Amino acid sequence: MRALPLLLALLSPLAGAAELLVELADGSRRYSSAELLAHPASRALEIPADVSYKRAMRYRALPLAELLPGVKPDDHLQAVADDGFAAELPAATLLDAPGSRAWLAVEDPAAPWPPLSKAGRSAGPFYLVWTHPEAEQIGPEQWPFRMVRLRVLASVAERFPALRPDPALAADDPVNLGFAQFQKHCLACHRLNKQGDAAFGPDLNLPYNPTEYLRADLLRRYIRDPQALRHWPQARMPGFSESALSEAQLDHLLAYLRHMAGRKVLAD
Repeated sequence: MRALPLLLALLSPLAGAAELLVELADGSRRYSSAELLAHPASRALEIPADVSYKRAMRYRALPLAELLPGVKPDDHLQAVADDGFAAELPAATLLDAPGSRAWLAVEDPAAPWPPLSKAGRSAGPFYLVWTHPEAEQIGPEQWPFRMVRLRVLASVAERFPALRPDPALAADDPVNLGFAQFQKHCLACHRLNKQGDAAFGPDLNLPYNPTEYLRADLLRRYIRDPQALRHWPQARMPGFSESALSEAQLDHLLAYLRHMAGRKVLAD
């Protein structure tokens, strides 16, 4: 038992050594939690309805735009968590625009956040949170926690051609509108046609698309409240309320999934 204090002393520096890798067009940089906590733009921030903790939370945070010099509104970013969750984020929503505002909450090792579950870890050390998320319909998949990497990438359509709908469809076709909703709400956890960066949930087209084995009414209900159809304690998929995904947007998402059921890519 005498060795325990020494072991804790050796490990304690590691507890405060968390780093976030930010990769932009002009290079990459690693930010330590200590550096970000001391950033001039860091401040106390109240989040009235935190998506992950399901209650009001208070953080030390800084505007995410502070870490994105040179990023343009039409750029595309991806936030990657330590479990393979990969949120696709249009840069315009992350920059200092009116309405919703993106913040990087940074966990202080001296004052750790509560665990997300009884036996689990906290949302730290880095967590993307939002003020006024309703202004831009920020969905639950746009609140990535335990972030390890933030990077500028080409658009989803450029990186993953097997996700694209039929190019003959008009830009305002419900299927193309649904493709935008798929990127926002589904691609953080799921792949489709074996394409995508997420390593979390199942492929949504192979071997079967959910529109092929779930009744339309049940699929709608599942997207709104997954636990209403399949209850298990370790479930991670959130429900999507109408404030994050309107009925019309859900129609578009389902139109995209039905369309892609006929565009399976079977070859590796």
